Amino acid sequence: MAPVLFEKRGHIAIVTLNRPEARNAFSPEMLVRLGDAWKQVRDDGDIRAAVVTGAGDKAFCAGADLGKLIPLISGARKPEDEWDQKALEAPDLIGAGLLRTFDAVKPVIAAINGHAIAGGMELAQGTDMRVAVESAKFGVQEVKWAIFPGGGSTVRLPRQVPYARAMELLLTGDLISAQEAYELGFLNRVVPDGKALEAAMELAEKISANGPIAVQAIRKSARECLGRPEEEAMKIESRNAAPVFKTEDAREGPKAFMEKRKPVYKGR
Repeated sequence: MAPVLFEKRGHIAIVTLNRPEARNAFSPEMLVRLGDAWKQVRDDGDIRAAVVTGAGDKAFCAGADLGKLIPLISGARKPEDEWDQKALEAPDLIGAGLLRTFDAVKPVIAAINGHAIAGGMELAQGTDMRVAVESAKFGVQEVKWAIFPGGGSTVRLPRQVPYARAMELLLTGDLISAQEAYELGFLNRVVPDGKALEAAMELAEKISANGPIAVQAIRKSARECLGRPEEEAMKIESRNAAPVFKTEDAREGPKAFMEKRKPVYKGR
């Protein structure tokens, strides 16, 4: 069975990490296929939002497969198939799978159905919104195994949670509960076990009902303005805002409001 499943429900793509027997740990094939899934999200004009989740009820993702991926990267294991070869020949494919070196353009919501550890938490850091079940645990434990959390954690985590707590997580490798992650602002929702996908889909449906060009431009502007001086950020915002007002959807939205009806957005 494929280690990554791709499904469309209306305007929403659902990407599922599908190695439940290995707690959805990243193999070379999974990361290469995950990168392909993000490209499909970006390039399919009918997709307005994406949800990423894990198969089963034990783990969202336990990080890199320590028997397959890490030995391949470190040189302790030689490539055995086409997926190993692709991962070695184009290391950016690994970064793309983790949303580290690739922007899916559309909003991505993580439906965290179980533990998100190491690379699993790094994939969550690359998403725009996150919903997790109550029993989920979070952490970047690479330091415990003398390896580096190179999926973006030293960049993203100190920006997404308070610096001191980010450093504690990075340097101790400790795990925290879903409730703690929520209190740190890392999660949007904590829901009962088994309800992560349902809650994430509710968010995705709200987003996909909005003007898709506006959604993408707002997301792009917010990401580009992070960490920029205010004056520079305002210029970036203006550049992103101006084209939106010239679209058909920007005419349809106010017209639908005045006519007291639901808008019909066409993405143009």
